[in-house]
Amino acid sequence: MQDRRRFVRNSIGAVTGSMAGLAWLPKLAADEVAVAPEHVRFHNDIEPLVRLLEDTPRRQIVDRVFGEIHSGRSYQELLAALFLAGIRNVQPRPAVGFKFHSVLVVYSAHQASLAAVDQHRWTPLLWSIDYFKRAQQTDVREGDWTMAAAPSSNLPDPQKALQSLDDALTQWDVEAADAAATAVARTASAAQILNLLSKHAARDYRSIGHKSIYLANAFRTLGVIGWQHAEPVVRSLCYAILNHTGDPNPATSDLEVDRVGRSNWKLAEQFSAGWLSSERKPIESATVAKELRTASPEQASEFVLQLIQSGCHPDSVYDGIMVAAAEMVSRQAAIVPLHAVTTSNAMRFLYRTVQDNRTRQWLLLQNAAFIPHFRRSAEDRGKLNDTDLLQLAPSEDDSTNLDSVFDLVRKDRPEAARSVLKLASQPQVTHRLIGQARELVFLKGNDAHDYKFSSAALEDYQQIAPMWRARYLAGCSYLLHGHSERTTDLAKRVLQFG
Repeated sequence: MQDRRRFVRNSIGAVTGSMAGLAWLPKLAADEVAVAPEHVRFHNDIEPLVRLLEDTPRRQIVDRVFGEIHSGRSYQELLAALFLAGIRNVQPRPAVGFKFHSVLVVYSAHQASLAAVDQHRWTPLLWSIDYFKRAQQTDVREGDWTMAAAPSSNLPDPQKALQSLDDALTQWDVEAADAAATAVARTASAAQILNLLSKHAARDYRSIGHKSIYLANAFRTLGVIGWQHAEPVVRSLCYAILNHTGDPNPATSDLEVDRVGRSNWKLAEQFSAGWLSSERKPIESATVAKELRTASPEQASEFVLQLIQSGCHPDSVYDGIMVAAAEMVSRQAAIVPLHAVTTSNAMRFLYRTVQDNRTRQWLLLQNAAFIPHFRRSAEDRGKLNDTDLLQLAPSEDDSTNLDSVFDLVRKDRPEAARSVLKLASQPQVTHRLIGQARELVFLKGNDAHDYKFSSAALEDYQQIAPMWRARYLAGCSYLLHGHSERTTDLAKRVLQFG
């Protein structure tokens, strides 16, 4: 896990002369970061910029990036170069995680830039670039993998490319999938590609949900940097989706991590034509959250199908899934429950973005099934406490305010959660509460998961029905940052010279 303090010592401490501080760095306004996709082009000079990130030693990289910014490089060019450098240099093996977080975190860091005040917007990008260099070093030690050039022969006919890719992914055939992915990226629409990849990325529990996270974040990153970069991204996605390190070919095996994904396609066939016609009843979300505390993956899917058949709106089901994930965080504030939140964020994005109804129905069942998978994995690491997020009582302290909440975070997590519940129940305070939570991640965060988790949790807060938002945020507060933690050296430097 990357330590920003080490990052500052190794990278910024060596800066001299006019690059000794950040005062000369241009301040980024929000509209400069959230530029329309057509404003980012894979110009002839993007390859040299990618090579600069790839070839510059880690101890020199921030100095070199400072120089690029000083000479006029835009945020969007650097974001694109970072994403492409990670895809080309960091292998999603032995799992789609670990060192590959240097790719997974790019969109989350971008979200952090969007949420930061103007003078802070460069910090998540600078940190992410150094994080890439650390991941690149790890990859070199593990064999120095580099993505091969796109295949130029045996590409499927454009009219058959989508079916060829579907077949290759179904058979877990890496070589055939790479050829088909190349053709698909050149000919298919974004919607067609997302529809196809979603049903393969979310089919198995390997890498605890990172395949879905990568798909969702990659598509959202392409929406920022431009679809002219789609070909290497689609090829990388397919390579990651086909990761089954340590297992026999899943196409010819019957492994537990694949089983519920297959059975849920049969359950999805039982959805009625009017599955979206019911009204959203948020109270039904509590029923889902309670069921997911004890159900098996198969039981969770069957329970969701029964609710939908009885007239429950899918959004009410999804809110229950999100509350269950947040409750798991409050029961064990650790890495596995964290991924229950980030994976549910990704799968809900896929659910809301794909166009095929059957795939949407299947994704809903899959997300419900993943919560018991996460619960079991968490239990394997340690006992879950008995926190009941649905029954959590707000703090009775009349002096509770924003400062006192973040004084408690990480020091007294249960009391911090009760204080968050109290404040988040007041709409006029919630906006400032979320803003301060984001700012503290920016100031205190020192790991890729800090960005991934906070971006997912604070985004999902807006999607959940109002009656559940405060409880969801209270559960997630167990993994937010507080005043007691050390402000990173890089953040201090930005504050000093901003």
